[in-house]
Amino acid sequence: MSGWFAIALIAGACLGALAWMGVRGALLQLAAAALFAGAAGYALQGRPSLGGAPRDAAAAQAPVPLTRVRHAFFGQFTAAERWLVISESYARRGNSRNAAGVLRSAVRQSPGDPQLWIGLGNALVEHSNGLTPAAELAYARAMELVPGHPAAPFFYGLALARSGDRDGAISQWSELLASAPADAGWRPMVEDALAALGGDRREGAETP
Repeated sequence: MSGWFAIALIAGACLGALAWMGVRGALLQLAAAALFAGAAGYALQGRPSLGGAPRDAAAAQAPVPLTRVRHAFFGQFTAAERWLVISESYARRGNSRNAAGVLRSAVRQSPGDPQLWIGLGNALVEHSNGLTPAAELAYARAMELVPGHPAAPFFYGLALARSGDRDGAISQWSELLASAPADAGWRPMVEDALAALGGDRREGAETP
């Protein structure tokens, strides 16, 4: 997956999350300006045309920032939060192995918590720089625990996108939107993520 693809996806998800949380007007414009400024800096100093490649934990870069998106779906004060905070602190230091290990321990202790299974899926994707069978199982377990909840399908779509499966991500998010209530607060976030991939923002539609 190219750097530009990742930038567009992350920016769309972040702006969608902010809009979902009620940020409007000048504040939303300021957030968008900050994201675009960061993208400009990356364009000047980074190499956005390079595709992604597997890397070990020692060579890991900063993880994709999913915390705010996670809070948009589940809120900040949950039983899973302490585990997720510890895992994300490891991930920020480039230790993706321990980030996943913390959540493996967490799901053993609380196997009925879908947020922990989603977090494990995200951590495994981060560690492997793409979707793995173990991550697939983690997302599937979360979907079984809370059928119809949008979080697991959304993060699974994100994992597909990070793995280079653009069509799979578009299909996943389009299906999610097709079954979403018109007034669902998380709809704009999914629509923005879908638009970042070049998908149609309308319900259930895809680009050719």
